[in-house]
Amino acid sequence: MRIMTDNNINGGVKVALVTGGNQGIGLGISKRLVADGFAVDILARREEPADVMAELREIAGDPSRVRYVRGDVTSAEDHQRFLNDAVEAWGRLDVLVNNAGVAPTERKDLLEATPESFDRVLGINLRGPYFLTQAFANKVIALRGPIENLPEPPEGPVATIVNVSSTSAETVSINRGEYCISKAGVHMATELWAVRLAPEGIVVYEVRPGIIATHMTAGVKDKYDAFFANGGAPIARWGKPADVAGAVSILASGNTPYATGDIINVDGGMHIPVL
Repeated sequence: MRIMTDNNINGGVKVALVTGGNQGIGLGISKRLVADGFAVDILARREEPADVMAELREIAGDPSRVRYVRGDVTSAEDHQRFLNDAVEAWGRLDVLVNNAGVAPTERKDLLEATPESFDRVLGINLRGPYFLTQAFANKVIALRGPIENLPEPPEGPVATIVNVSSTSAETVSINRGEYCISKAGVHMATELWAVRLAPEGIVVYEVRPGIIATHMTAGVKDKYDAFFANGGAPIARWGKPADVAGAVSILASGNTPYATGDIINVDGGMHIPVL
């Protein structure tokens, strides 16, 4: 049964899927999208966190607008469970935020890094979102039907995909090479999917955070405190999950329908070469 017919499907609330949306940057994104009026479904490996879900449902003002699927972003089976959960609840798919990611369990020099760490990081950070994007796009197309069969071309994007990468897509850290490679791959995946999905009315973007205060960066706080103190970024402070969420919010709004494959840096200007 086809439920989606255009970019204002069934009227009603728009639906955003957020991987890793239960903590850190992902939680910041979930909060912002719920506040923006989206229904949000979260995919994460941990048991459903009661406190986090209660906070999100309070922001939503409607408990039915927030859902949680416990699953693994590397699992094709869990991809389908995640997509089906949202469609069964709300009958539509509008936004996918590929946010879930990990750093190496232990930072090691390139000469000491292990294949096991490489496979783990690439599997979660790159392979997982790559194939979730494929599954999401195919589900959107199946629900909507061939774009040429629509009664009139949609005025905005049929759906939006936002990949959360990292400044490490271009900035070298020789003690976590697998992480840098995974994020460089996310950049190329963004461009690949942007080109392939444009004819389907699906736009794809990359949000590239810099140094953001989360559990992932807590162990190197002194290093990055010194980085900012020594002028490492024009905006001399740590980023916050809400900073990244603001960029995602702009892209998810549908207000940039003639842009795809683009990067928004959320790094305090770190990416700007300065003499």
